[in-house]
Amino acid sequence: MTTSISPGASAGARLPRQIPFIIGNEACERFSFYGMRNILVQFLITSLLLQEVGGPGREAEAKHILHSFMIGVYFFPLLGGWLADRFFGKYDTILWFSLIYCAGHACLALFEDSRHGFFLGLGLIALGAGGIKPLVASFMGDQFDQSNKHLAKVVFDAFYWIINFGSLFASLLIPLALKNLGPAWAFGIPGILMFVATLVFWLGRKRYVLVPLRPKDPHGFAAVVRTALLAHAPGRGRPGLMLAVVSVLLALAGFALIEQLGIVVCLCIALVLLLAGIGGGTWWQLERARGTHPDAAVEGVRALLRVLVIFALVTPFFSLFDQKASTWVLQGREMTMPAWFTASQMQALNPLLVMLLIPFNNLVLYPLLRRGGWEPTPLRRMTSGIAFSGVAWIAVGAIQMVMDGGEPMHIAWQILPYALLTFGEVLVSATGIEFAYSQAPPSMKGVVMSFWYLTTTVGNLWVLLSNVAVRHATVTAHIADTGLSEAAFLMFFFAAFAFLAALAFGLYARRYRMVDNYRTA
Repeated sequence: MTTSISPGASAGARLPRQIPFIIGNEACERFSFYGMRNILVQFLITSLLLQEVGGPGREAEAKHILHSFMIGVYFFPLLGGWLADRFFGKYDTILWFSLIYCAGHACLALFEDSRHGFFLGLGLIALGAGGIKPLVASFMGDQFDQSNKHLAKVVFDAFYWIINFGSLFASLLIPLALKNLGPAWAFGIPGILMFVATLVFWLGRKRYVLVPLRPKDPHGFAAVVRTALLAHAPGRGRPGLMLAVVSVLLALAGFALIEQLGIVVCLCIALVLLLAGIGGGTWWQLERARGTHPDAAVEGVRALLRVLVIFALVTPFFSLFDQKASTWVLQGREMTMPAWFTASQMQALNPLLVMLLIPFNNLVLYPLLRRGGWEPTPLRRMTSGIAFSGVAWIAVGAIQMVMDGGEPMHIAWQILPYALLTFGEVLVSATGIEFAYSQAPPSMKGVVMSFWYLTTTVGNLWVLLSNVAVRHATVTAHIADTGLSEAAFLMFFFAAFAFLAALAFGLYARRYRMVDNYRTA
């Protein structure tokens, strides 16, 4: 049905009545997620793994579990987006994944002493949280039309702040619950909040605007890729197809290393190989898709493949960023702090600083840089953000060296690396989403957001690979030769990783030609 909008309709438009249900759902869901995630390493070390793994191995195992969990959280958006777009629509997909999410929280609270039950809960939460991740914001956008679209920015700003408020209070309160009430309550409270989130979302069911499923696009991303790889050009081979086939074979061969690397690492390596091989092969033969598909569709795939190179160079940032919930918490546990405080609570600095830095950057820093003749373009901001994350890890590595020398350090010293890392996050994450949307053609914006979430999955893969490497005798001997502890060595290693990524990103960005794919008014 088409509704005509009078010129004065926009001025008198009201906020859709269903929006508070979505905002309330997001506030409770984010509290539940960050509440359980931010105590996960602390709980694993002090409870679940206490009797099974000894000494430093327990800390390494806790890191492995956390980053494996995060890999799942950022992989399953692919599944959620696909199910919503092809079969069930956003509302039903969000509701059913939310129920899975609730079941996962229940497992954490009920099976605090059972390894299998607890890990089942983590898997269900990864599936539920990942499944709804790409859908809630876009579902909220569906509630607006031409008559009230000017209110959408206000609502999305509130949406972003709600996410950070939920993270802030969860990071402050749930570690105290773990310390004073025990694991059942510490995991149970986030579970209750997730149940409330699901209930609030369900209560708005009769008010939501449900956008009908779109028919399958015969000229979508997957269709163009398939045509490019399989099309035959007379007198020419199929080097792109061969590259894709080799990547598939290497991905399958990698599973022979499951015993040494673990299933999660092997799956992620297979994913990276497939993305690289199929993406590279498509680029090689993309021109063969012309004729079968419109030029706009072919150029859209080309634009997306160029964006994927940018995304690949961002993955080292996320390997540093997500370790604030593991490596930095482990360091904080060895520092001095008030009796009422816990190392996990330091993570509350991140959302607090995000809420301060975003308006500071937009209102003060960026205008100041422009007046100085330096335009903070998206790619420049992202390059700087990756570099700042490296500086943060130098700071935390310096703290570790002092601690390794026997000097006690107060946990307040972590404020500096948290500030540097959060500044890098604001430059990379918020800018990256804006960049992805601007560069992807309208028909492929959903695809590009799915790939954006995969940058976090691959970033956590680098962490798992580093954990595997330091268990090897040769690597351990090399670390010992440097005179650094294993913790300090890895901190400086990740700092160097970030600086190399920033250099590569900056060099590629200089050759990258920006396009403007925002929709016309």
